[in-house]
Amino acid sequence: MKSNLLWIIPNTVILCACGPSKKLQSSMAETEQAKAQVSELAAKNADLQKQVDNLTKGNQQVNAEFAQYRTGCEATSKRLKDLQAELMEVVDILDKVEKRIEEGMADFENKGVEVDYRDGFVFVSMKDELMYKSGSAVVQEQGKKALSNLATVLNEYPKLKVIVVGHTDDKQFKKGSDNWSLSTERANGIVRILRDDNVDPTRLTAAGKGKYSPVADNSTEEGRAQNRRTEIILNPDMTALLEAARSAK
Repeated sequence: MKSNLLWIIPNTVILCACGPSKKLQSSMAETEQAKAQVSELAAKNADLQKQVDNLTKGNQQVNAEFAQYRTGCEATSKRLKDLQAELMEVVDILDKVEKRIEEGMADFENKGVEVDYRDGFVFVSMKDELMYKSGSAVVQEQGKKALSNLATVLNEYPKLKVIVVGHTDDKQFKKGSDNWSLSTERANGIVRILRDDNVDPTRLTAAGKGKYSPVADNSTEEGRAQNRRTEIILNPDMTALLEAARSAK
């Protein structure tokens, strides 16, 4: 009996020793696995947090850029509105100028004076019959009266620029003559008359186009008569508007 007990006791001790060791090892393995998972999750969480931080910074930058862009758009929009208002003011002034010149030149309406607004300019066209004798650059008395009336209106609008352009037909008026020179001399003569009627000479420009800007067919007498003319072109000083337009881009 004693021998049997002696055999049972060591084996029981061995079994008891082996049993808890396997459970411990399994538990420890599970713990290590859990630690590994926790470590992996922590790394993923850190990575996600880093991505969130980057996205937050990116979003802040985008918001800042958008705010700057919006501010720029609002400023540009205001400049464009101001520019549009200034342009409308110019158009309104030119409309008033056209009507005012028509009133001032009413006595000459049937004597070869035409006033019209086109392409952003006011044109005052004067036929040669009113202004000159054939081949001459000396302005006749009726022409001087018409120019005096025009000068009165021009002095009411001192910001308008004035371009005087002489035109001829294609017929040489005398041997050795130059129609281009004649058209230029006529424009110069009108500029001097306007200057003497107190129009600021810094506003005045003279030019001659000769036969090179016809409005009618030079093959007929009626056409040539239309081409023999002096045009006085009134236009606003666009310098400030052009600068405003550049700044609005």
